[in-house]
Order: sequence, then structure tokens, then C-alpha cells
Amino acid sequence: MAKEKSKPKHYPKAIFKVENIVASANLQVELDLYAIAQNVRNVEYEPEQFPGAILKLVEPKSSLLLFKNGKIICTGAKSEADVKRALEQAIKILADYSHAPSAKK
Repeated sequence: MAKEKSKPKHYPKAIFKVENIVASANLQVELDLYAIAQNVRNVEYEPEQFPGAILKLVEPKSSLLLFKNGKIICTGAKSEADVKRALEQAIKILADYSHAPSAKK
């Protein structure tokens, strides 16, 4: 009995579009989340529910999760350039609410 030659598999072509980039950053400062929540528009902070504050930017449309230790998670951006612009805006907004990290004992 002769072996049949197997036909090559045809895979569907994937068509994709970048919808959401998630990026992390470290400002290397401590953030006063309480003051940020009281004084900065479009910030939600409920420490009983979640340890970070949420800053929502309109342009570029993105959300930034802000943590006391200065770490930020940027979500919703559609490009690396949008991530960079969102972080640059955040740095300007947060400058008055940041300070050098406490020395570890």
C-alpha cells in the first residue's frame, strides 16, 4: 500500500489591530495618594478597595494606576507614543504630590 502524501496545512491569516497597551513605570519617588485624590481631577482612590489611585486622562485616552511607592501602570494607550505622552502628563500633575523615598531602617 503506497503512502499518501500529506497535504500542507493552510492556516487562516490573522488580522490584528493594537487596541490596548499596558506599560509600567517607576517614578522613583513616593506619592501622597490622599492629597492626589483630594486635589487632582479625574482621580479615584478607595484604599479599602484597592491600594492604588486611578488617574483617568482624556488625551491620550488612558488610565494610570498610581501607587504610593511611585510605580505606575498605564493602560488603554494605543501606541508607545501615547504611553510616553500619558506618563509625561502624569509627571507634571504629580510633581507637587511626590517626595524622595524614605530611607530604609
